[in-house]
Amino acid sequence: MMRRRLTAMAAVAVTGLLVATGCGGGDESGSKSHKVEVFSWWTGPGEADGLAAMVDDFKSGNPGVEFVNASIAGGSGTQAKAVLASRLQNNEPPDSFQGHAGAELLDYIKAGQLEPLDSFYGQNGLRSVYPRQLLDQITYQGHIYSVPVNIHRSNVLWYHPGILQEAGISGPPASVDEFIGDLKAVKAKTGKIPLSLGAQWTADHLLESVLLGDLGTDGYNALWKKGADWSGPQVTKALQDFATIHSYTTTEAASTDWQGAAKNVVEGKAAFTVMGDWAYGYFVNPAPNGLAKKAGTDFKWAASPGTDGTYLWLSDSFTLPKGAPHRDGAIAWLKEASSKRGQDLFSPKKGSIPARTDADKSLYTGYLGWAFEQWQTTKLAGSFWHGVTANNKWHTDIDTAVGLFLQNKDAGKLQSTLVTAAKNDAA
Repeated sequence: MMRRRLTAMAAVAVTGLLVATGCGGGDESGSKSHKVEVFSWWTGPGEADGLAAMVDDFKSGNPGVEFVNASIAGGSGTQAKAVLASRLQNNEPPDSFQGHAGAELLDYIKAGQLEPLDSFYGQNGLRSVYPRQLLDQITYQGHIYSVPVNIHRSNVLWYHPGILQEAGISGPPASVDEFIGDLKAVKAKTGKIPLSLGAQWTADHLLESVLLGDLGTDGYNALWKKGADWSGPQVTKALQDFATIHSYTTTEAASTDWQGAAKNVVEGKAAFTVMGDWAYGYFVNPAPNGLAKKAGTDFKWAASPGTDGTYLWLSDSFTLPKGAPHRDGAIAWLKEASSKRGQDLFSPKKGSIPARTDADKSLYTGYLGWAFEQWQTTKLAGSFWHGVTANNKWHTDIDTAVGLFLQNKDAGKLQSTLVTAAKNDAA
């Protein structure tokens, strides 16, 4: 995972973090670190539980090493990335920071802010336990700069079966056109919220699923190549469909983040939400951090409309910044994040599947069992919003275009802005 309006907030947050963590100093003696500061945006239900489980395991294996959780709240890392950019610019890096594997990390790599991890992979035998396509995605000019912790699916439709039954809908929509018809039926027959969204980034997240649903896997993947044509009729239809779909959301949706939007579905207030599979951990984990809901009764899932057979994927990963104050601690954390045990502790709570191929599959049931099977058998497309295919500049320009659309509701202007962004930003 930035917006201009966060600049002042980010500056305040940076100041607080620097005071709280004492980031300016390193290990002056050069001896083994007794501290590690890990920066992430995992503060919400599910993700915070998964991080806590991994941290407990880290502490058990690294007695005497103080773990500093420098997490910043905000879905998809929207606020955390602004804070991180300021820290890196001021040469005050955390010891390790979260980033989405793929194009999102290119700016840090090109700026010389990350150490390559080729020797780390070799020393820990990681090349044989990560999928080849994942390693290819995180390799830049022959080097690897991050350690993936998990695999998420972006294109998931979560729905309340009782509301669909009330609206006379027999099952989840298989196409974008069918989805629009179902939203109309929910509004007309139930009075419930047809589609629940949250903060602006959840509209960006919805957009990528609509593009994939209308364009198909090959058409969607082609959008992220240099010279791609965003002005064509298929993109026009997809953006018009996006505008129609968005008209069935609530006007107050922007006041909440993804958790509130997802909660509307499992509490029977809304029929649908399109959100990544981290929502599963939030739904099923016990209180107080989870909702303790029952799959099949309180919610069901399917691939987002028109995308069955394609896994729109993303991967959370951790890095080794150049100048990390506690480099030994950072290496120890990367070992935890890349380990089979660490990933098996983290993913079931987070609502993801492990990045490693040797995970204990018995731990992944319900939605996660389905995701395991889908990852092995479906086509792959990279999430643009979650950093796989779009670099940070392109990501920001798309977000700006969506923000303007949310004000003017003009799909034509949205397309022209996206055409310009693709010409200017495609790497």
